[in-house]
Amino acid sequence: MSDYDEIRARIRALCEGETDEVALMATVACELHHSDARFDWTGFYRVVAPDLLKIGPYQGGHGCLVIPFSRGVCGACARTGDVQLVDDVDAFPGHIACSSSTRSEIVLPVFGAGARLIGVLDIDSDRPAAFDAGDAEALTAILADVFGHL
Repeated sequence: MSDYDEIRARIRALCEGETDEVALMATVACELHHSDARFDWTGFYRVVAPDLLKIGPYQGGHGCLVIPFSRGVCGACARTGDVQLVDDVDAFPGHIACSSSTRSEIVLPVFGAGARLIGVLDIDSDRPAAFDAGDAEALTAILADVFGHL
């Protein structure tokens, strides 16, 4: 389990003053990925066109390159603007299997100023039911710290 207070403080310090979205995503993905053994794949998908996500900075094996808002867990998050907590990816209708090791995932919307959707943060785990509402709350706060002013 992560010590989110420590991670949040470290990420805040590392990202202070930076405004480049890709640089921020790279830093956040790296820090989160190496902070918790549950995190098997940690990365961002960026909004690059209406209703379209493309892979951004990540840690772990290869991810899917392009995800339409209409497909998968990341698409559902982007489409609805709501955190997606998936205890069993095989039970999620339309799940896109980018990695056969993924058992559960959490996907969070990344909002900039004015509720502008920048992308989504996708964290996959090779463990079933690895994430809960506490993870969602802590990760949402980290994303607001880093991206909320952009």
